[in-house]
Amino acid sequence: MSADRPDNATRPPLDGLRVLDLATLFAGPLAATMLGDFGAEVIKVEHPLRPDPSRGHGPAKDGIGLWWKVLGRNKRTITLDLSRPGGRDTLLRLAATSDVVIENFRPGTLEKWDLGWPELSAANPRLVLARVTAFGQFGPYAHRPGFGTLAEAMSGFAALTGEPEAPPTLPPFGLADSVAALATSYAVLTALAARQRTGAGQVVDMAIIEPMLAVLGPQPTWYDQLGYVQERTGNRSANNAPRNTYRTLDGSWVAVSTSAQSVAERVMRLVGRPELTDEPWFATGVQRAAHADELDEAVGNWIAARTRDEVLAAFEKAEAAIAPVQDVRDVFEDPQYQALDTVTTVADPDLGPLRMQNVLFRLSATPGAIRWAGRGHGADTDTVLTELGLGPAELRALREEGAL
Repeated sequence: MSADRPDNATRPPLDGLRVLDLATLFAGPLAATMLGDFGAEVIKVEHPLRPDPSRGHGPAKDGIGLWWKVLGRNKRTITLDLSRPGGRDTLLRLAATSDVVIENFRPGTLEKWDLGWPELSAANPRLVLARVTAFGQFGPYAHRPGFGTLAEAMSGFAALTGEPEAPPTLPPFGLADSVAALATSYAVLTALAARQRTGAGQVVDMAIIEPMLAVLGPQPTWYDQLGYVQERTGNRSANNAPRNTYRTLDGSWVAVSTSAQSVAERVMRLVGRPELTDEPWFATGVQRAAHADELDEAVGNWIAARTRDEVLAAFEKAEAAIAPVQDVRDVFEDPQYQALDTVTTVADPDLGPLRMQNVLFRLSATPGAIRWAGRGHGADTDTVLTELGLGPAELRALREEGAL
């Protein structure tokens, strides 16, 4: 997508919305990124001496953190020390001109700075305050430090992930934070929709442990009604089979899924075992899962005798569900991702052409866009605060105070 701003006929849907991103690592900032991708003006507020730690996470090039280039895209960056009177007052002035504030301090921190909901809503009764924490704003764990890893453990995700005889497995990336970011952006837009009717803002209390539980499906209901606790099954599913990863003749891996009965029947015909579809137990996914050893052997042996390209072509011809197990190198070359422009190129003044994930979805009339990659720490401080009405003397006083 073009980095240029669309004309009025295709203005992005969140154009005119102002978001203050006070959060760090990673759910809150990613939620703000998602809003910025579709036109919101996002102002990233960082401490003058302690920038968002994501700037230093992961690999860097020429001393520039690459994760920040993605997480900080479409954001203007300013510095404010909210614990200082000048920083507090400036934040309230910004909040008065904004629609959304996203923060992830431990509960009570904003209140300690006299920047809690009473003060923010007094400055702007239409403001939506999104508070993103590990455990929520109340309850026995509310004041504990926490990260997405703890949500992955507490929610039941880790207990379900891995081989049956192996330890519970945590994901090697920020899964819980990413899921919470999606939920937070949805929650913010829901609160803004309510504001259209009521004229008033409100507080969003997002506990990172809750969206992870939500995406795990009917686990609580199964336990409530049946006392059923799902166990680790590796790549297999308790609900259907064959469902696994299989190694091809040339050493690649492919993933097969048969959630639909018709697909399961096509797979068994393809691999030369059509007689299995006549078995009484083949009629439902749960019963097939109980015979996963036999089904995996049939599918695995057939795949092991063929190259990846042969397997993929045969499955496609048979209209059976399969995908190659890809790493990021394969993603770059995948023709479907290329057609969708899922990994797009962004012009960056620091690093030149820069590849990153595109906006999350396509809108036919009012598309989102990546207008710029993550900017330097405090790069827009003077510009944003001058637009707010602060003059040179006020900016100088704030710097002398240490608030900028």
